Amino acid sequence: MEKRPRSFYVLAAFFGLFVLFLYGPILTIGLLSFQGPKGGLTFPMNGVSTHWFRDLFQEQAVGDIWGAFRRSFGLGLMVMVTTVVVSVMAGLAFRKRFFGSGLLFYAAITSLVIPSILISLGVGLIFNQLGLKIHWTTSGFGSQLTWTLPFGLLIMFAVFNRFDQSYEEAARDQGANAWQTIRYVVLPIIAPSLIGVALFGFTLSYDEFARTLLTAGSYNTLPLEIFGMTTNVTTPVIYALGTLTTLFSLGIIGVFLLSAWIMGKRRARLGSDAGKGV
Repeated sequence: MEKRPRSFYVLAAFFGLFVLFLYGPILTIGLLSFQGPKGGLTFPMNGVSTHWFRDLFQEQAVGDIWGAFRRSFGLGLMVMVTTVVVSVMAGLAFRKRFFGSGLLFYAAITSLVIPSILISLGVGLIFNQLGLKIHWTTSGFGSQLTWTLPFGLLIMFAVFNRFDQSYEEAARDQGANAWQTIRYVVLPIIAPSLIGVALFGFTLSYDEFARTLLTAGSYNTLPLEIFGMTTNVTTPVIYALGTLTTLFSLGIIGVFLLSAWIMGKRRARLGSDAGKGV
């Protein structure tokens, strides 16, 4: 049996430490959320129970947890839809060079390198100066788009850069107009990438803290509510909330991945049927 080089074990150890560093906190919170009724915020655990999960669904004096969840979920959907629509439209527009396209591109992605808290501060100041109400559906929505749109744009630019335009030419030769070509040819082909953009848009919005801190107004989103709980909650109920929100996030990712898999299988089946002349 061939002996592995020492570098293999070094890299394996480094990867193991990386995985531990990445998932260790999640596992720790998950374990501590099952503390017994008299358990605290740290180890050792004082019994094992689901007491704190039940407590989470009861009337509490720790904040508006479920209201914050509904706001984060609604805001995530708003940001997701806007990110997908604008990214696709921008991707189609940037397929051809136009005056100022380079400047517009760099202006769109500049927000990625600006500290998030400064974006939040700037959006809040603009709304104050214009006399507009700071609210999670307006200023919060706008500040989060400065985070999700650049990612969506970069993904769609890469997708359309590799897109084979011969499919569109074939559709036009068959008599399809511009809208029919986009609807029946372009969108089905790039659908898996659209799922990726939607996943980015929703998840980046759902757990965004800094860009929402000064733009959410009087009503907290879930990350802000959890941050507030860290200052006044001294029971493992906060860990129970963290466990449930983590499972929800993983569930959302699973739904998107399942949708992409189903779509891929459907495309493969249609391609196979077309190849057989069905």
